Amino acid sequence: MKQKTFVLISLFALLFAIAATACRRRDAGVVTVALPEKFTAFDTITSTNSDAAAERVKNLMFNSLVKKDENFDYVGELAKEIKTSEDGLAITFVLRDGVKFHNGKELTSEDVKYTLDTLFNSKGYKAQAFYDSVVVEKPEAKKPAAPANANSAAPTEAPETKQVPHITGIETPDAKTIVIKIARPSLKTTLLSNLVTIPIIPKDSAEQQKDKPLGSGPFKFVSLDSGQNIVEMEANADYWDGPPKIKKLRLKTITDANSLQAELQTGGVDIAPNPNNISADTIKSLSESPNLQVVQSEGSNIQYLILNVKTPVLDDVKIRKAIAYSIDREKIVRDLLLGQAKVASSVLPTQSWAYTPGTQYNYDPAKAKQLLAEAGYKGEPIVFKFGAGNLAVSQYAQILQSSMNDVGLNIRIETMDVNVLRKKLAQGDFELYTGVWIGGNQDPIFFRELFTTAKIPGPTASCCNRGRYSNPEVDQAVTAAIDSTDKEAAKVLYQKAWNLVSDDVPLLPLWYPANLVVATKRIGNIHINPSGDWGFLKDVTVGE
Repeated sequence: MKQKTFVLISLFALLFAIAATACRRRDAGVVTVALPEKFTAFDTITSTNSDAAAERVKNLMFNSLVKKDENFDYVGELAKEIKTSEDGLAITFVLRDGVKFHNGKELTSEDVKYTLDTLFNSKGYKAQAFYDSVVVEKPEAKKPAAPANANSAAPTEAPETKQVPHITGIETPDAKTIVIKIARPSLKTTLLSNLVTIPIIPKDSAEQQKDKPLGSGPFKFVSLDSGQNIVEMEANADYWDGPPKIKKLRLKTITDANSLQAELQTGGVDIAPNPNNISADTIKSLSESPNLQVVQSEGSNIQYLILNVKTPVLDDVKIRKAIAYSIDREKIVRDLLLGQAKVASSVLPTQSWAYTPGTQYNYDPAKAKQLLAEAGYKGEPIVFKFGAGNLAVSQYAQILQSSMNDVGLNIRIETMDVNVLRKKLAQGDFELYTGVWIGGNQDPIFFRELFTTAKIPGPTASCCNRGRYSNPEVDQAVTAAIDSTDKEAAKVLYQKAWNLVSDDVPLLPLWYPANLVVATKRIGNIHINPSGDWGFLKDVTVGE
C-alpha cells in the first residue's frame, strides 16, 4: 500500500513538473514589459487629454503617415513618398504597398482621410495643433461720452478669437494617394510635425478603437485586463516592415518601485524601458544583478520645472531667476542621478538644428539671495506640485525643495494623483510643477505650444503653455520662424525666441534623462533610439 501511495505521489509530482515545464515553455515566447504609469485610453485620436503611457501603447499597435528619423527629420512611415506642389499649397503622400490592418484589410487613402476627419470632428486635444487661434477684428462701435466724474477706466474685455484651420482640403485621387491642401506654404513643416502623432485607423473603426484597438503596427491587440491595467498583444506576422522577433507581448502596469524591482529580479517582468519610478541608485544596483542588464544611451527628452508666471510671487522675474540660480543641477546629475542624465540649458536637445543654450543658470546661491532681496521677497509660500507614487521624482523634487529653501525661499511640496494633477495644470491651479516632455521637444515648432500667448490653456487653446507665459516678442519670433520657408532664417528666429524665454524663466530645463532599459539577460538586441519611444520592442530577441 505504501509503495502504491509512493508511486502515485511520484506520478503526481512528475505530472506537475511536466505541466510546469510546459507552462514555462508556453510563456517562453511572451515578453513582459513594465509600464511605469496607468494609461487612460487606447484611443489617442479623440482623447481630450495627453497621456504619455497611452502614446507608448499606441506606438506598438499603430503606424502614422509620417515619423521622425534618428536626426529628428520628418520622413514617411506609411507614406513611401512625400511630394510638395510648386506653389507649396499641396502635400501629396503616396502610400506604401502591402500595408494591412490587423483585420486583414489593405490600407488605402480613404483610411487616412477617415482618420483625419475623425480627428477634426472629435475636437480632441491633438486636433488643436492643426488650427491657428486668430483674434477676431471687430468694427469699432461709437463709444458713449464718459461721465465728467469718471475716475477709473472700464474693464478691458478679452479679445474674441476664432480657430482657423491649417488644412483647406483633403483629396483621395486614387487608393494609394492622398493630397492634403494647406493654407500657406510655410505650414508644411507644421503639418508633418502634427501628423507624426496621429495613428492611422481603418475606415469606420472609430468606436471600436476605444476597447479593441485596430491598427497596422507590429503588434496586434489581444485583450485588456482593465483592473490590473495589463494589455496582451501578439506579433503581427504580416507586418509590412517585417514581423517582430518575439511572438507575444504583455504590457503590465507597475507603478510601485519596490514591486517593479521584485518583478525584474524574479523574471515576472522582462523589460522596463526608462523606468522613471526607480531611483538611479536602484538602477545601478540592478545592473550588478547576475540575471539582469542595464542598457544606457543618450536621450533627447527633457526634464523641466514649470513656473506659473500668473501666480503671486512667481509673477516677479527676479524670483523666478532666483529659483533657477538656487539649483545645482550638475550635482544632482552627478550624485543623485549617477550620470544617468545630462544637464540641459534648452528644451531642445543639443542635436537640434535650432539649438542654442540661451541664458544659462549655473548654480549661484549668492546671486539667488541677492535677487530675492531686490524683489522684496518676504517668505511667501510657494507650492511645488508633482504626481504621487514616483520614487525617483520624489527624491529629486525634495532636493530641489531643499536647494530653493536654502537661499531663503519658502517651498512647500504637495503630491497628488496624476489625473487630478493634470486637471490642476490645465486650470492653472499650481505654482511650481516638474515633469518630462517626451518627443515633442525635438522640433523647435513646439515653442508655439510651450511659450506663445495664443497657446495659454483655455477653451480653444492648446494644453502646453502651462506657465501662462506671454511675451509679444516671443510670439512674433516664433510665428515668423514657423511661417518661414528658409531654414536658416527660421533658425535665427527660434534662437531669438529661446534667448527671450530663457531670460524670463517661465520654464527651467533641468536635464536630459538618459535612455535606460532594464531587462533580464534572456532579452537581446536592445537598441532604443534617442527619443526613447518603444519601437525597439519590435526587434528585441528572446532566449531561454
